Amino acid sequence: MTDTITVDDSLGEKIEGGTCAPEECKKIVMDGLWHNNPGLVQLLGLCPLLAVTGNFINGLGLGIATIITLTASNTIISFTRNWVRKEIRIPYYVLVIASIVTVIDLSMNAFSPELHSVLGIFIPLIVTNCVIIGRAEAFASRNKIPRAALDGFMMGLGFTLVLVALGGMREFIGNGTLFSDAAVMFGSQASNWTIRFFDNYQGLLLAILPPGAFLGMGFLIAMKNVVDKKLKK
Repeated sequence: MTDTITVDDSLGEKIEGGTCAPEECKKIVMDGLWHNNPGLVQLLGLCPLLAVTGNFINGLGLGIATIITLTASNTIISFTRNWVRKEIRIPYYVLVIASIVTVIDLSMNAFSPELHSVLGIFIPLIVTNCVIIGRAEAFASRNKIPRAALDGFMMGLGFTLVLVALGGMREFIGNGTLFSDAAVMFGSQASNWTIRFFDNYQGLLLAILPPGAFLGMGFLIAMKNVVDKKLKK
């Protein structure tokens, strides 16, 4: 029998069987990185995105945790989608995501306690991130494992790129540096990775304060809109 295709109008997602065809894989990749980027287009998960991006390394740490969570949760939910009743699907999604986040939280606390201390409550709060629950409901529960895993990875990667872009921009403007806290994630061997762009730079406090996060996010969204307009032309 041939695979069937249906469309869920409320979510705008395609439901089909089979493996990920090249064109469909390309669409999933571009949606995650650009066209449907969680941070720049869907505007989901903004609380941790704005809160932890005081520098590049903090954004990278949270981004990696998000990638792992999205990829693993999408894979598990896709694998079990035919065995879970619709009435309990949301609690089931939360249970799966919470289990994965707990493993990440404990692992980070064991192997990178300094980074764990910096990110603090925002690691457990990944459980309530709308990006992860949204992809579980809109995509993973309607597609087979290869597409679901790819979607989770690319959505997580797109979110991470926004995190590190915003964090790097705020660190550069606020302190005139980049990779200043690399040792927190990569150990003492990374203590000399800091790049200083200016001598005797006094810094711009606004950039690393909460208002700077909103201004930086607005700038990134504006830049994406400008690029999209030029691409259409």
